[in-house]
Amino acid sequence: MTRTNTHHKDQKPHTPFLSRPAVRRLTPFVLITAVALVFIFENTASTEIRLLVPQVTMPLWGALLIAWGLGMLACAFAARRRRDRHAKRPGV
Repeated sequence: MTRTNTHHKDQKPHTPFLSRPAVRRLTPFVLITAVALVFIFENTASTEIRLLVPQVTMPLWGALLIAWGLGMLACAFAARRRRDRHAKRPGV
């Protein structure tokens, strides 16, 4: 029997999963997020937090989770602005 070539001329060669650009960009994000979430949920003690004027008592994990979420939103906003700014550059 003759072996047939399964790759056509117009097909791209197979790229290993860990070598793909999207995976290489997301891997540090996933690792840092996992470590941050473990850190957040290990801190279960209550603490007093001043929110400008009022002072509230809440679990430390809640405060850390809110801070982490706000940081993620800020990062996503900055990345989106950067992407939009580079997309609008004429002639580059």
